[in-house]
Amino acid sequence: MKKLFPSAAEALKGVVTDGQLMAVGGFGLCGIPEALIEAVRQSGVKNLTVISNNAGVDGFGLGKLLETRQIRKMIASYVGENKEFERQYLAGELELEFTPQGTLAEKLRAGGAGIPAFFTKTGVGTMVAEGKELREFDGETYVMERSLVPDVSLVKAWRADRSGNLQFRLTARNFNPAAAMAGKVCIVEVEEIVETGAMDPDQVHLPGIYVHRVVVNANPEKRIEKRTITEKAGV
Repeated sequence: MKKLFPSAAEALKGVVTDGQLMAVGGFGLCGIPEALIEAVRQSGVKNLTVISNNAGVDGFGLGKLLETRQIRKMIASYVGENKEFERQYLAGELELEFTPQGTLAEKLRAGGAGIPAFFTKTGVGTMVAEGKELREFDGETYVMERSLVPDVSLVKAWRADRSGNLQFRLTARNFNPAAAMAGKVCIVEVEEIVETGAMDPDQVHLPGIYVHRVVVNANPEKRIEKRTITEKAGV
């Protein structure tokens, strides 16, 4: 099966459509599939429900899709640092399903593992549990959370081989493996392609069985969210 595509736009072709449930890997601006997000913007698809830890920043990452009004609903755990998100949400133009970060990670992991739902104590007694089933185990109350199975997942990895086996780099791994495993179709953006067999098996962080399409973005922007420099006397 040919997994390598010549461009992000080609990798999305025939897969990404209006109204989909889409998972996007990354944490803040670390490990986000920059080229694939831009290709989604260029494609013009709309009414997306996007699962991601956060919603990017103004003008970058998922912030691009908010500016073009292609996202109808966000399922996220953190939405700060994005004025356009704030404006749309407060104006009632954007739906938001707040999900605790650990619960969001488990919802994706469970979806990839074929587990339809699970119970957790996180959110019990708060708005997170409203409308959800509660059950008692060993004298403690738990809330049932449904897993997430996106129609398509957009993922960033450091490198891949031609069979789609992936290696992530440091903290850029974050939500990416869980998003990749959960998606019905997984499209991955990488910085480098190597031949199948070139990676030592212990270097493979996610097997290619979960990966359907791969595109190379050799020089991603990799923005830093905030740069802090420690002030020193005499400097």
